[in-house]
Amino acid sequence: MSLLTKLERYLGRLALPNLSLWLVAGQVMFWGLALLGNFDLSRATLLPLAVREGEWWRLFTFLFVPPAVHPVFIAFAWYLFYLMGSALEHFWGTFRYNVFLGLGWVLTLAVAFVTPTAYATNLFLAGSVFLAFAFLNPDFELLIFFILPLKIKWLALIQWAGYAFVLAVGSWPARLMVLASIGNFLVFFAGDIVQLMRGGGRSMGQRARKFGTQKAEREPRHRCHVCGKTDITHPQLDFRYCSKCAGDECYCPEHIFSHEHVTAETPARK
Repeated sequence: MSLLTKLERYLGRLALPNLSLWLVAGQVMFWGLALLGNFDLSRATLLPLAVREGEWWRLFTFLFVPPAVHPVFIAFAWYLFYLMGSALEHFWGTFRYNVFLGLGWVLTLAVAFVTPTAYATNLFLAGSVFLAFAFLNPDFELLIFFILPLKIKWLALIQWAGYAFVLAVGSWPARLMVLASIGNFLVFFAGDIVQLMRGGGRSMGQRARKFGTQKAEREPRHRCHVCGKTDITHPQLDFRYCSKCAGDECYCPEHIFSHEHVTAETPARK
């Protein structure tokens, strides 16, 4: 059993559903307030030196600072982040997607404090979501300028090339942000990348499932011992594990408090 699975059993109920939507909503709110002149975005960005001086809220508010682009493109950026983030949450489950973003947040904070006088950004955290989605769905097509269809794997390749360029000639704060983003990606996909390399020519498209088939094909992580409901058939349910049952059995909310405990004499249902 993987570490993530163990953590999910005990901490899964604490995961925040629709995290991508909350992040987009926060950025929309900050952008609107700044547009009205009622809010200074520089007070929300991550500046480690300011955090050391007591402005601790920057550790969190920088996640809600919107991209500095034209309103037309910012709306498209929000849409893509929500689309891709929701797809990852659908594929991994709420807890694992929370861990993915949480790990990226922690890594961003860690590298930011290496250069405390430089501003940090959430741009590379969003980039890790893009790369994760592209890895799992390499043939997903985006309409560039709403006209030209382009598979996302080519856009991901351009982003990787951009990261390589920043690592080669960029400033140290930018290099550290790139390393944080890559680190977040590798924690979740290093094993898959190794398997791809061992596969001898098999493309990502042969290994990755499309968003529409992931739910149907993957094995459930949680299955109620009483009624058989799973996190796939009922993704909205909060499945929990009973520490008093032999084998640490899983139950849906309806049966977590009303089931008969499984003992060593009455083994768990297969």
